[in-house]
Amino acid sequence: MKKHYFAVLILIFFAAPALAQDGILNLTLKDAIRQAVEKNLDVQVALYTPASAEADIYKNLGIYNPLLSLEGNYQDSTTLSANSFVTGGASVSRQRSMTYNAGVNQLVPTGGTVGAAFDNSWNHQNFALTNYFRSDVTLTYTQPLLKNFGRESTELNINVARFSREGALEQFKARLLDIISQVKSQYYQLYSLRENLEVKKTSLKLAETILNNTNAQVKAGVLPGMEIFNAEFGVASQQKNVIDAERALKDQIDALRVLLQLQNATDDIVPTDTPFRDSYPVDDNQAIQLALAARPDLRQQRITVKTSELQSRVARNQTLPELDFNASGAFTGLDNRYNRDLERVGSGRYPVWSAGLKLTYPIGNDSARNDYIKSKLALAQNKTQVKSLEESIARDVRIAARAVRSGYLQLDVTARGRKYAEEVLQAYIKKQKVGLATTKDVLDELNNLVTAQGNEIQAVTDYNNAIVNLWKNTGELLDREGITLGEKEAGKLYKDNM
Repeated sequence: MKKHYFAVLILIFFAAPALAQDGILNLTLKDAIRQAVEKNLDVQVALYTPASAEADIYKNLGIYNPLLSLEGNYQDSTTLSANSFVTGGASVSRQRSMTYNAGVNQLVPTGGTVGAAFDNSWNHQNFALTNYFRSDVTLTYTQPLLKNFGRESTELNINVARFSREGALEQFKARLLDIISQVKSQYYQLYSLRENLEVKKTSLKLAETILNNTNAQVKAGVLPGMEIFNAEFGVASQQKNVIDAERALKDQIDALRVLLQLQNATDDIVPTDTPFRDSYPVDDNQAIQLALAARPDLRQQRITVKTSELQSRVARNQTLPELDFNASGAFTGLDNRYNRDLERVGSGRYPVWSAGLKLTYPIGNDSARNDYIKSKLALAQNKTQVKSLEESIARDVRIAARAVRSGYLQLDVTARGRKYAEEVLQAYIKKQKVGLATTKDVLDELNNLVTAQGNEIQAVTDYNNAIVNLWKNTGELLDREGITLGEKEAGKLYKDNM
């Protein structure tokens, strides 16, 4: 798919472009979102659905295409006359005729049909020695008065296709919501893994320092020799933690690279935006009202209800008797010369007109009546699904709001836990120097500090993910990222493929 499709479909207020140098890609969150929107394969696949729905609209608008008909026919017949059996002699009748007609019919929004025809014929009969032309210009109009009357019945498939396009656009928005929330979560996860790797490296250096100090203390006779083994084990443990952290970081880089469809597999990705740490107040009722107005899945379900309401009204119309009004008017001509024949048609001296009603009604009408009942059941089912989805959305928003508030509190708890672990470790290092603590005690507290630091980093990531999840559940994530979507954009892709 060409990039300019997305340029029309999606408007994003971009940050500065990502910079790649020396095998390092410095990536902002805005750049990550832009890259995903432009190149993510799932987004590209989802874009075809509203474009296809646009094609269905134009397809069904074809009912208003005028129907042109042209006809030409020549007939030559030689037959025995019935008088041959009476006179006893063979009487041969030879007739020749030629017709050349043209007509056009046009459906009108009320369900009626307007037609115009120009019919011509030439006839020759040998027994009467006649040779004449007959022409007429005819206008016709047929209008349903009960069943199939009105624009809703006439344009049912057109409007259903329009609703389908609206639903497809909402479905596309929902897919964009998923992708953008994934990008933000993966971005924050990459940030946390980089922070976690730095923590592991710092802990390794501290373990190595403890090992050096232990060696010095053993040589000085302050500590027994077995303490060296404890210190070496502590270094090995921290080395393993660094290896595991590096592997997790590389795995996350690969995951983000696939999500963003980045081509250079050798680039290291460095997130340049730091996570949000300030308090984010949430009004549950306001968030729920926003979700009920903006959530794409709910909007799509409401469009389904609108479609069912339309289909139910048309199905009710189909239960009515079929009463059609028919009217026609014509000017005719007849002459042995064609130009004189046309002059008489144009004079209007020989008019022919008719008007009438035709009533058709199947006794019982079970088919149409049960179609109407079925449409009412489908409408009731879709309305119930809307109510169920609204309740589910309200519950999801409340859960997401609680997660945001809880996540913010966790920032303070984990920060205090990390500060406490730092102080305890420093205290045990001092105790070890004077022989009041073993190397194992110090390494245990080092592990506690590593855990506390990891908890703090994870708390920041969880808090930001909770905010993203709240925006996803309220449906405001696209607006917050400056992404807009309208009906005209779906037609752009359709027209570019005409």
